[in-house]
Amino acid sequence: MAKVLGIGGVFFKTSDPAAVAAWYHRVLGFGGGPWPGAMWPHGDKGYTLWSPFKADTTYFEPSASPFMINFIVDDMDGVLARAAAEGVEPTGRDDSDPNGRFAWLMDPAGLKIELWEPAVAPPEA
Repeated sequence: MAKVLGIGGVFFKTSDPAAVAAWYHRVLGFGGGPWPGAMWPHGDKGYTLWSPFKADTTYFEPSASPFMINFIVDDMDGVLARAAAEGVEPTGRDDSDPNGRFAWLMDPAGLKIELWEPAVAPPEA
């Protein structure tokens, strides 16, 4: 049965993503790369991201929450079929991203959830 494999990312809004990322780099020793965030390998499929977003981002809409969670899934079509069987339809979907397939759901608490099925081969850097 299609399922979530783990956390693909934690995304949150802040007025100064670069300053917050610099603090985490100085204090906790992660991140510090060319973008304000960090990435860790996740088992044999995908990776886990930590990333601050600008406070005025619209990426989390229609949720009013200041954060969003990304879940790695093993089978996007299967997970969306499972959600549909429970009466939950995606708010959007993107099957053309070089990083893999994405879809978005709203949970009962009003939190936007991002589902990610990683690409078989990661995009060239």
